[in-house]
Amino acid sequence: MRTIAIIQTRMGSSRLPGKVLCDLAGDTMLARVVQRVRAARSIDQVVIATTRTALDDAVVREAVRLGCGVHRGSETDVLSRYLGAAREFDAGAVVRVTSDCPLLDTGVIDTVVRALTPGLDYVSNTHTRTYPRGLDVEAFHRDTLERMARFATSDPAREHVTAFLLEQPALFTTRQVCSPVDDSDLRWTVDAPDDLALVRTLYDLLDLDRGPRPYQELVRIVRARPELVAINAHVVQRSVRVA
Repeated sequence: MRTIAIIQTRMGSSRLPGKVLCDLAGDTMLARVVQRVRAARSIDQVVIATTRTALDDAVVREAVRLGCGVHRGSETDVLSRYLGAAREFDAGAVVRVTSDCPLLDTGVIDTVVRALTPGLDYVSNTHTRTYPRGLDVEAFHRDTLERMARFATSDPAREHVTAFLLEQPALFTTRQVCSPVDDSDLRWTVDAPDDLALVRTLYDLLDLDRGPRPYQELVRIVRARPELVAINAHVVQRSVRVA
């Protein structure tokens, strides 16, 4: 089964515009995400799914520089954008990650993907949170994506790709991957300037530009230094509104 990681990316973030191309230890944040996804053994190809707007021409140029596949689609209907990317690159299974998670853990990616057996429609570590926010991974079969795209009609389901699973859970067989330790209070995603400040601090402190470390090691370090957690602890995560 051909497993494609599709990274949704655009320049028009409301709280931190252009964040995906912000510098992070000498490269773009998008590049750091791609490096980590590529290091996962379960991934056959990385595809950047961006919009058709002129603003995202810069994303396309960066994706080409990184040697990624590129698909351009709707800015608001991200579900259709994902489906277009999956069809164009002949995905048998899709791994969904976002471009604002530069601390993604390759081992976590592989764990989630391995859990996607033929008898399941969808696996993630996001609905029951135990991992730090920013290690989010979703994996689902191409058929699951086709069904979501066919039946989802609400704005949240079209915008947030997999929200239809929450709207209609009886239609899908799912599994949640959980860590033995609950570290869900830690925030390692980049939505706001202070999120970026934390990630830059961790990259500099731990020389993460030379390669990722297991996320458990980062957890031990930030737990021992509460001032690191405090950098972005006040940032409020925007919730997905389910119809």
